[in-house]
Amino acid sequence: MSGVPQGLVLGPVLFNIFVGDMDSGIKCNLSKFADDIKLCGVVNTLEGRDAIQRDLDRLERWARANRIKFNKAKCKVLHVGQGNPKHNYRLGGEWIESSPEEKDLGVLVDEKLNMSRQCALAAQKANHVLGCIKSSVTSRSREGILPLYSPPARPPSCSTASSSGVPSTRKTWSCWSESRGGHEGDQRAGAPLL
Repeated sequence: MSGVPQGLVLGPVLFNIFVGDMDSGIKCNLSKFADDIKLCGVVNTLEGRDAIQRDLDRLERWARANRIKFNKAKCKVLHVGQGNPKHNYRLGGEWIESSPEEKDLGVLVDEKLNMSRQCALAAQKANHVLGCIKSSVTSRSREGILPLYSPPARPPSCSTASSSGVPSTRKTWSCWSESRGGHEGDQRAGAPLL
């Protein structure tokens, strides 16, 4: 079994205590949310690339010392920004796959920090729900239909995408992320993305 025990109040607290020292010695930006970890850094120079790789090596040593394993199949590198040299990184002895877009905490973001696909998918899902409501409700009165249409008309994943704390596109960023078995539905939209 991997990941955080689901449904327990104590599980996330114990997990946070367990990973509390994970960021000691880390020079790049490390953010933790539930069982997701993001390591981000500026890579305009080779020193920036080396700093990210050193921090990945530190994380791998931390995991070995604490007898846990990162799910390397879920580890991805998202190269963000124009002119990003798109360096390759490894975790342990394995190269981490690069991805043109990633869904993180319910928000889909691509290399250019463009979230229009996220909004299009949210609108498509909302339109599907609206179509189901329209085809299954016989009453066409305003009082009967309006309460059914109101909630799906504001998809939360699209409205929170713009406030996700994404870094400025003027700098070149690379971000490594890892999830160890958490369920995407359990994650909260609107938390910082990088």
